[in-house]
Amino acid sequence: MFQEIEFNRIKRLPPYIFAHINDLKMKARYAGHDVIDLSMGNPDGDTPAAIVEKAVEVLQRPKTHRYSASRGIPKLREAISKWYERRYGVYINPETEAISAIGSKDAYAHFMLAAVDPGDLVVVPDPSYPIHTYGVVIAGGNVNRVKLSPDEDFFTNLSKAIKEAIPKPKFVVVNFPNNPTTITAELDFYKELVALARKERFYIVSDIAYADICFNGYKTPSIMQIEGAKDVAVETFTMSKSYNMAGWRMGFMVGNERLVGVLAKIKSYYDYGVHTALQVAAIEALNNHDDDVEKIRQTYEKRMKVLVESFNRAGWAMEEPKASMFVWAKIPEPFRAMGSLEFAKKLINDAHIAVSPGIGFGPYGDEYVRIAFIENEHRIRQAAQNIKEFFRKEGYMPKAQASV
Repeated sequence: MFQEIEFNRIKRLPPYIFAHINDLKMKARYAGHDVIDLSMGNPDGDTPAAIVEKAVEVLQRPKTHRYSASRGIPKLREAISKWYERRYGVYINPETEAISAIGSKDAYAHFMLAAVDPGDLVVVPDPSYPIHTYGVVIAGGNVNRVKLSPDEDFFTNLSKAIKEAIPKPKFVVVNFPNNPTTITAELDFYKELVALARKERFYIVSDIAYADICFNGYKTPSIMQIEGAKDVAVETFTMSKSYNMAGWRMGFMVGNERLVGVLAKIKSYYDYGVHTALQVAAIEALNNHDDDVEKIRQTYEKRMKVLVESFNRAGWAMEEPKASMFVWAKIPEPFRAMGSLEFAKKLINDAHIAVSPGIGFGPYGDEYVRIAFIENEHRIRQAAQNIKEFFRKEGYMPKAQASV
């Protein structure tokens, strides 16, 4: 009999909780239930028509059917540079400080695989988007989870963890607006973080995937706005949210020339970039579609306000986030002890609503669920009615909450 061979790297990865939730959602739908899906951060809107038309136009040119450029075609890197200059007043050298990727998730995961050696320590917020933690694990590194909570000062927690860590961290990962907690950062946070990186000798990876999805006048800053940031930091961005281009798999990394070069080298072995037609469409998006980004932002803001108001009226207390396409909602007290996974299962089966369990983002997330603005306003109100009826059947009769 053949003796099975172990795959130790895969053994370090837990089951992907969101796949489990998706399976339960599909089973409920096959059983005839109308499940309202508020779980995945998967935009439901159309990509702006002019971007699609540009991709189709370029796709019809036979010469674009060849291999493309792993780093991104030159005009795409120029568009990334112009985008940073227009948004943040920061110059990014398109030749050495910018690289395109197959989504920001690809940029981050491959960067960690290239830059993290077995045993290296990486500090990651908890809760966090799963790849921020498990990209390190896949690379063979170790993760120090630092609690991220609206009730605590994150920089205090972070600086304490960095100073006490043995060995000293090689990288610190930050993600603001944060997925899943929706917590935001101001420029002063990045100024302090860059100063700490210089003093304690670590690099920073900043992820601003939700930079454009901001509400009530809030504007997301970039770490690149801080003097000296390029000495110690890189930043990733995705076009998935801002331009409704999730399936196009377009993102990029900018910043420290050496770190961008690390990603460029490993990508030269792994891929030839996305199809040239998609890269040209990304140029069109970055250069000419700020108005569409604003329309998309307004759509999410309207949905956010409807969700927070209607769920509060149903008795589930939650606050308006400053940014992102989610609400990070504390599980109502009578259900909190069951944990976020069991509560999410119960919502699918009994309220016919799918949400993301907080435990999927880290141990500190288990008292919460993440609720996404990926359904229209009518469906969101319907979800609130389902919640109200679910509470009634469970014998839980909370008072309607005022929106905050």
